[in-house]
Amino acid sequence: MSSGLFDLGFIDYVIIAAYFIFVLTIGFMLRKHTQTGEDFFLSGRALPTWITGIAFMSANLGATEILGMSAGGAEYGMIQAHFYWIGAIPAMVFMGLYMMPFYYASRARSVPEYLKLRFNEATRGVNAIAFAGMTILVAGIGLYSMGIIFRAILGWSLTESIFLSAIIVLVYVTLGGLTSSIFNEVTQFFLICLGILPVVIIGLYSLGGWDGLVDKIPEGFSHAWGDLGTTDNSLGASWIGVVLGLGFVTSFAYWTTDFLVVQRAFAAKNLRSAQMTPIFASFIKMFIPAITILVGLVALAVFPDIGTNGTSYNMALPLLISEYYPIGMVGLGITALMASFMSGMAGNISAFTTVWTYDIYQAYIKKDAPDSHYVWMGRAATVGGVALAIATSYMAASFPSIMDYMQTLFSFVNAPIFGVFLLGMFWKRMTPWGGFWALVSGITFAFIFYFLLPVEFPTPNAGNFWRAWWVWVVTTVVGIVVSLFTTPKPEKELKGIVLGAGKYRSYKGFVWYKRPGVLGIISLALFVLINIIFW
Repeated sequence: MSSGLFDLGFIDYVIIAAYFIFVLTIGFMLRKHTQTGEDFFLSGRALPTWITGIAFMSANLGATEILGMSAGGAEYGMIQAHFYWIGAIPAMVFMGLYMMPFYYASRARSVPEYLKLRFNEATRGVNAIAFAGMTILVAGIGLYSMGIIFRAILGWSLTESIFLSAIIVLVYVTLGGLTSSIFNEVTQFFLICLGILPVVIIGLYSLGGWDGLVDKIPEGFSHAWGDLGTTDNSLGASWIGVVLGLGFVTSFAYWTTDFLVVQRAFAAKNLRSAQMTPIFASFIKMFIPAITILVGLVALAVFPDIGTNGTSYNMALPLLISEYYPIGMVGLGITALMASFMSGMAGNISAFTTVWTYDIYQAYIKKDAPDSHYVWMGRAATVGGVALAIATSYMAASFPSIMDYMQTLFSFVNAPIFGVFLLGMFWKRMTPWGGFWALVSGITFAFIFYFLLPVEFPTPNAGNFWRAWWVWVVTTVVGIVVSLFTTPKPEKELKGIVLGAGKYRSYKGFVWYKRPGVLGIISLALFVLINIIFW
């Protein structure tokens, strides 16, 4: 029934079909609960921490992440885990403890809207346009990735794969809005655990456990920090580049300002739940390498010629599924991949829809329409966003590396906005025009650095790390200089949205496991322990 890598049985097709029916059913069931703008775009700000926490983490766990990081594990080893550990955990904890109170107190419906409240309309407009464009490009990457993988493993054509997933996402996001996306992200997480984790366990068992795996992979592939004393490693960057470029700028820029993930915390039922959302997610994020990096290491041990015999590293996970899974389990593994592809795309589309509707359409095209009109526009924007994503999916085919393409996009948009946020949230003297010119200068310098400056880096990863660092430096310097020569907002307009301009919420009366600060410390302690173990 298939001309691809797998010969699927009847039960496999039943499992795949059942998933499609399930996600469509969620969309239809949630339609009656998405009548207002806050329902459609922010899930009514009523979801519990465990749901928003899983969604916060899962929004970043698309199939490009699973396949790309599995490929990275096979090609580079445990050093790739920096994207999960130093490249995520500190930023997620910082987001929950120090940035989420300002976001939530502002009652902003999006990250660009917060920028309007903190700075001015011009700053909001620049960020909204840049972010909307980036989300469409990233959604297109997800569609293209799904197309090339399912062409290989199921024999489907690129166009069939792209249009099928696009139609499914279009239906359930149009009907259920953000709530539909979030519930599918939660479903995706459990499907990934059920569909992919067993292949790691089976693979490790067949290799004789961790020690047996280490014996069959190149020396140093089981360590994360050991080779970072110089740039002579697979990342092409020393520890200082990893710490500054990835651990500070790129990580914090993504996890604290990218509306794709921040939107999930906005949907929480109260401030404490919103703060707990990224902290709860950090505990899960720490162990995601078990279903990404370890997949690549096991694949390298089982298929030592991968990457050198015409077989792409991107096929690490599909090859293991084909090797170890019987009929029925294959369907579950394929469904997990499908869920991650479509969930990642849905997250980008729902974020695009919110920013387009509130920060572009309402702000500049139709300001005073009733709430029902903006819900209608949100659904129309979903259709338009999916159509644009289909178009950009073919653009992604022109880039040799999907993961490098994504990291480059993030350095263009997220690094400058992080510089603006860091100054804006923690320095009352930052002025509206300081924020605007800092953001414009950062984005402009990112393009100049990438396209015009003749700087050679050992690897694309090293280039992205250092570009992000210098873009942040330029953004910060411009923001400070312009602010010193322009007029700040009165402190009364900054109440609750800037450090020192309002009272900070305390949770001293709560039990320890309900206090964001305590859980944040525990998360950071585990983060340090894991890095020591895999040093």
